[in-house]
Order: sequence, then structure tokens, then C-alpha cells
Amino acid sequence: MIEAVIFDMDGVLIDSEPFWLAAEREVFGSLGIIVTEEHSSITSRMTTREVTQYWFDIQPWLERSLADVEHHVIMRVAEFVDLYGEIMPGVEQTLKYFKQEGYKIGLATNSPGILVSRILKKIGIEGYFSSILTADSVDIGKPDPQIYLKSASSLSVSPSKCLVFEDSQGGVMAAINAGMAVIAVSGKYSDTYGNFDQADRWISNLLDFCPEYIEIINRRLIAQVTCSIVVQS
Repeated sequence: MIEAVIFDMDGVLIDSEPFWLAAEREVFGSLGIIVTEEHSSITSRMTTREVTQYWFDIQPWLERSLADVEHHVIMRVAEFVDLYGEIMPGVEQTLKYFKQEGYKIGLATNSPGILVSRILKKIGIEGYFSSILTADSVDIGKPDPQIYLKSASSLSVSPSKCLVFEDSQGGVMAAINAGMAVIAVSGKYSDTYGNFDQADRWISNLLDFCPEYIEIINRRLIAQVTCSIVVQS
């Protein structure tokens, strides 16, 4: 039975993809790099450190350290968030539902901690989360399942009793590989990030979330446990 829900942030709670693209084009562009949509589709789900290393490997620069460039990208995104950041449809209603129903609520994102706190404060939902894990919390970001396993541990819940809301194929696979149920939030970028066939459900945004989905997932989990017991006996 589901006891905890874990949310990705970018694309699920806030539409920050345009901010990242604008910041990367500006910062990497100042180093003579042309950030194309093709490359952006590859880097979009990397951590900021991984994105910076990605571009350095393609076209090395000498004038600035990688850490300095990464920090510049993050700060530009933060400025865009302060100016234009808005909460995604259905977020507050969904968080209120899970809190009222007594579920533990976590956040697991590839974004850096300095930006996460800023975003949550900007859209006014920082008080909902019992656990917040960021790119700073793990050695490797999604699609590796590490951040979701650590999130479950921090919530004191078995991974098999966690439900994840994700908007990227890599994020969905990270949650599945952690042994969690997943609802894919396709949003406007699903064509870029691939299909979500392995998710338990697929919704356009959190306004489409229905409590019945939890019941359906719980029935699947019970059936799996029952089948396992029968096989073992």
C-alpha cells in the first residue's frame, strides 16, 4: 500500500524548462558555444554539473572554471524564476490532498539545492515536504535510482510503498528501478523526453490526478504480493 509520495520538481511543480534553456544559451553562448535544441534534448535531464561537463567535453574553454560557469547558469535560472516563475496547474490541490490524507511527502530533483529552496519559496509550497533531496544529495543524478532510494529512506518508508510523480523518461526509469510506482506527468515536453509506457498512469498535469489512481496502484501492489506468496508456497 502506498504510504508516501515523492515529487520531481522541474516540469511537475514549476515549468522551468524555458529558464534553463535561456540561461544555458546565454552563459555557454558567452563562451562561444551554440546551444541547439538537439543538444538541449540530451542535457535537459542532467544535473547542472553534468551539463557543464557535457559542453566542456564538446568545446573546452580556458577563461573560466567549470564551477564558475555552472554557478552562473544556476544564478541566471534563479533570476528567471524570481521574475517569471509560476506554480504548475493542480500542484497545490494535489499536495493538500496528500497532506490531508496523511501521506508522507518528499521532493527528489536533479536541480541544485540553492535553486530548489528558491523555487519552493517562490511558488509557496515549501511547507509541504518532509524530505527534500537535490543534486547535492547524491553522487549521480537521475536516471540513476539513487535519489529515490535515499528519499524513501529519509521518509522512513519502503521504496515499494512510494508513489512518484515524474515528467521525464529518465525520471520515470529512476523511480521504477528504485522499485516505486510512478505517475508520469507528460506536460508539454513529452515528445522530447520519450514515452511513459512503463509508468502506472500518464496524466497531462496534476489537475488530472484522481485519488482513484492510488486505489488502482494499491490493488496492483496487493496482487503482486499475493502472487509472490503463492509462488513461494
